Amino acid sequence: MEANPRSTGRLPAAFLTPGSSSFMDFLGGHSPDLLPGKRVLPPVQGVIEAPHGTTIVAVSFPGGVVLAGDRRATMGNMIAQRDIEKVFPADEYSAVGIAGTAGLAVEMVKLFQLELEHFEKVEGAQLSLEGKANRLSTMIRGNLGMAMQGLAVVPIFAGWDVDREKGRIFSYDVTGGRSEEQGYAATGSGSIFARGSMKKLYREDLTEEQSLTLVIQALYDAADEDSATGGPDVGRRIYPIVTVITDEGFRKLTEAESSEIAHAVLERRREQPDGPRASLL
Repeated sequence: MEANPRSTGRLPAAFLTPGSSSFMDFLGGHSPDLLPGKRVLPPVQGVIEAPHGTTIVAVSFPGGVVLAGDRRATMGNMIAQRDIEKVFPADEYSAVGIAGTAGLAVEMVKLFQLELEHFEKVEGAQLSLEGKANRLSTMIRGNLGMAMQGLAVVPIFAGWDVDREKGRIFSYDVTGGRSEEQGYAATGSGSIFARGSMKKLYREDLTEEQSLTLVIQALYDAADEDSATGGPDVGRRIYPIVTVITDEGFRKLTEAESSEIAHAVLERRREQPDGPRASLL
């Protein structure tokens, strides 16, 4: 009689057999029910109500890329959470900002992190930034069934391209369609207002400091027009999550750093409620 691997403390044979460098392929063959897109939902009438993350913005500058997000999650017309985190490191040189169904989005990010780590361990090398963007596209496409029931995940992926020595930004649609954005990008319910703000302020020669201010300005403008986007909450000390990826890797701004930028933006808005114009940050 074959021994139960759990009773002996050994891993099942599937975990020890050489195979694909894709963790998604391994999981799909071993436990496909654990993949978000493979789950079967019970029949429902209408759209499923679940907390949704809202606005994510990204800006590239000569030394890298900035990726930021507001902190609000909504469910219908209600605020579900005021301090949700929507921007996560994917690996040392890339990050993902999530908009859409919050629970699925966070789960997808964790799976994406495992996918990149698994590839690196099996192949002994990192995927190119282009390859990472393609892997994320495949994961989003696998969630299409959920998206058709209202559980969509629409991220922005950004990172430092080690080969090209530049920051790059990729946006996605619910089908997994991928587009590389030039200069700046936004997704989520407030994206149209954030994009308009960035279009007004963006320049190709922005410094890192100016890029950090720009994304806070864009999120402020989005919150000013979109009730689902949360602006800087001074009373509760809740500020946008802001990250920077350069040739030195991923870095998340501390609360003190992000609050300082937010306070500077708020101070200027007292004199210019609609924000700066003509690329004056």
